[in-house]
Amino acid sequence: MSDLNYWIIFLSTAFALNIAPGPDLLYILTKTIANGKTVGIAASLGVCTGALFHVFLAAFGLSAIIASSAIAFTIVKVIGACYLLYLAYQSFRSSGTNLDILVADTSDETPFSAFKQGVLIDVLNPKVAIFFMAFLPQFIRNDHGSIPLQLLYLGLIIVIIAIVVEVIYVLIVSKLTEKIRGSQKISMWLDRVVGTIFLGLGIKLATSTST
Repeated sequence: MSDLNYWIIFLSTAFALNIAPGPDLLYILTKTIANGKTVGIAASLGVCTGALFHVFLAAFGLSAIIASSAIAFTIVKVIGACYLLYLAYQSFRSSGTNLDILVADTSDETPFSAFKQGVLIDVLNPKVAIFFMAFLPQFIRNDHGSIPLQLLYLGLIIVIIAIVVEVIYVLIVSKLTEKIRGSQKISMWLDRVVGTIFLGLGIKLATSTST
């Protein structure tokens, strides 16, 4: 396979994986709708930072332990599921906040808080580790140097594409959100939606298997 064909296949696959709606993107967009584009972008950076953690683990083989050890997978899975269920609980008990995203103090959610949540959601999800361990090796080329280094830069490319795609999504959704800003009732229902998403992700993670 020529270098051109290789990169066309890899980049198109990476783009398709990132543009398709998934749990991470859903989390980022709900944060954007409820709290504005700054918090949405912070959530995206958090999720991508968490993904970088798994990229480094995949590159140096450590996440293979999680992928192959039922005990390690279960420990990380339980911790991640508990964290998601805790976030769901917080969202369900919220009474709603003002959605005027043009005013800085209209929400208790801060960019740093959204960033931390995004990091933990990805770091504590063993499925992300398994994804990188399963996907990246398909694009390893034996005649192109160190395998860990190849895994590292391929993973970094995926994360960079994710940031670009997610920020575009955030900017589009934040514009749409301006039309409904200022409504506490809508904000309360958005909190319920976020809580439902966290609840679903938590249950899905808790019932997932390592294979």
